[in-house]
Amino acid sequence: MARYRLSPAARADIAAVLRNSETLHGVDARVRYRALLSAALRRIAADPKGRSTVDHGELFAGVRSFHIRHSRNDSLEPPVGRPVHVIFYRVFEPGLIEIVRVLHDRMEPGRHVEVES
Repeated sequence: MARYRLSPAARADIAAVLRNSETLHGVDARVRYRALLSAALRRIAADPKGRSTVDHGELFAGVRSFHIRHSRNDSLEPPVGRPVHVIFYRVFEPGLIEIVRVLHDRMEPGRHVEVES
């Protein structure tokens, strides 16, 4: 299994998602969503080109996405009803995945996904 690291933007995205989840739905929802995000990150690290991933070469070479709904059954917490976030990532180097952004599925990736060299 590859390791993963969060870009500063992805780290900020996750913090905002969890803060918003708690504000709107309570502490239990935040715990469940955090567990779901963790499960999704583990799944990406285990299989970066898995069948639930999407190539986004139109954004930047090597960028892929994974909708966290595909990890609902992988989480150690009770399932989240309707997960709405997509993780954008790339293989930074062999054995290391860079998580670039975590965006709401209604957001336009072309406006928000940037890859640093």
